[in-house]
Amino acid sequence: MAKVLLEMKNITKTFPGVKALDNVNLQVEEGEIHALVGENGAGKSTLMNVLSGVYPFGTYEGDIIYNGKVCEFHNIKDSEKQGIVIIHQELALIPYMTIGENMFLGNERGKKWNIDWNKTYSEADKYLKMVGLSDSSKTLIKDIGTGKQQLVEIAKALAKNAKLLILDEPTSSLNETDSRALLDLMKEFKKQGMTMIIITHKLNEVSYVADKITVVRDGSTIETLDCKTEQISEDRIIKGMVNRDLTDRFPKRHDQKIGDTLLEVKDWTVYHPEFAERKVVDKVSINVKRGEVVGIYGLMGAGRTELAMSIFGRSYGIGISGTLKLGGKEVVLKSPKQAIEHKLAYVTEDRKGNGLVLTNSIKHNTSLANLKGLSKHLVIDKDKEYEVAADYASKLKTKTPSVEQLVGNLSGGNQQKVLLAKWMFADPDVLILDEPTRGIDVGAKYEIYCIINDLVAAGKSVIMISSELPEVIGMSDRIYVMNEAKIVGEIKASEATQENIMAFIVKSGKEG
Repeated sequence: MAKVLLEMKNITKTFPGVKALDNVNLQVEEGEIHALVGENGAGKSTLMNVLSGVYPFGTYEGDIIYNGKVCEFHNIKDSEKQGIVIIHQELALIPYMTIGENMFLGNERGKKWNIDWNKTYSEADKYLKMVGLSDSSKTLIKDIGTGKQQLVEIAKALAKNAKLLILDEPTSSLNETDSRALLDLMKEFKKQGMTMIIITHKLNEVSYVADKITVVRDGSTIETLDCKTEQISEDRIIKGMVNRDLTDRFPKRHDQKIGDTLLEVKDWTVYHPEFAERKVVDKVSINVKRGEVVGIYGLMGAGRTELAMSIFGRSYGIGISGTLKLGGKEVVLKSPKQAIEHKLAYVTEDRKGNGLVLTNSIKHNTSLANLKGLSKHLVIDKDKEYEVAADYASKLKTKTPSVEQLVGNLSGGNQQKVLLAKWMFADPDVLILDEPTRGIDVGAKYEIYCIINDLVAAGKSVIMISSELPEVIGMSDRIYVMNEAKIVGEIKASEATQENIMAFIVKSGKEG
């Protein structure tokens, strides 16, 4: 019988107005990959923050037993000394520092006031090699892609002599190729004896790497499934997570009426804001009709977000050219404010950085894009603001004790609902959704899909950018495929398969 490396017993953690964890129990055996799954707000990340010392000893009830000893971690340093290293969903790397500097930040090589740079970079290169990265450790973080940044975080963890590695949504920002490479790397580490806990909403990944799966629901542990003794289906995992069978991942739209073209972009070209000679969008032409969901799929770096942001009031890029029509009329939108005034909205993929004010309440975030709708003589009607926020929280099933709750205290899925509420209250005709379900659970995804269907049923147009092919195919009426800044294919979703969409990308790559 394998040795139990970690046991968390009767962990209870309370925040103001919310019991986030209620007598949670978790056992992890040495040398296994243990998946932690559950809906947003179930308590997964909170449990790992307790384990790693983000929430220090004394702020929770219960015991952490690691390597046979009861532990009291007062901060992250305490847990890291024991070989417990957590990689958070939001990467903690500094763009204008080198890979090597980032890897040993707070863990410097040499003396406190005299860093040994030769040792820093030689050790960094060693750990980069271990994770399969050939880039020099002297490369700036800003000059490598998200997939490589995720590998840098893992190399950074290895440099801290990780024995128990916790990965919170490690593939949420990665395309399918990079995701599979990272999962294979985890399997390789397992062969070398490392123990890992992975939090992910991508259930196909759970099936691929996990030895055991612990399901958490509403702050309590529901069950632990052993993948070594039985075949665990995705539907079986979902049932444990949401306490019901989810027979159809993508809700059907009924009595669909697709109307005239609401948004049309022609020969749209955008250059990188820092590297002025580099095209990030190259003569792209797309359109979306009233009552239609148009998907845009492409690998990381294809130019999807750059296209969306440049359309939305030129909020990204320089040297922008081409024509943009809304409702058949050509418009020039020089700012996000002008875009909003023309009934165009953009839901960013970066909800924490650019989409929400985490230190503000749900109420204030909901009203941000449409203060005019609450104001009279430049004075905001506070009662109406509360009513609007409460109404959207109810419609979108946002889990919160009150709309006065700070957005930063919400789970990722509930933050995403607040972001959607903000733009729905702005009442756009065209809504661009950039990775609208990134990092959220299957139940919350279904609710957001229903919201999208409601929007197009009301005559709105939706452009949905997603890195998940099943989502693009399941939710779209038409799909544009992007690669290397260009549109390389267009296909009806009813005729689309994962294979023929990827074929567009592969073929265009060979032609280039």
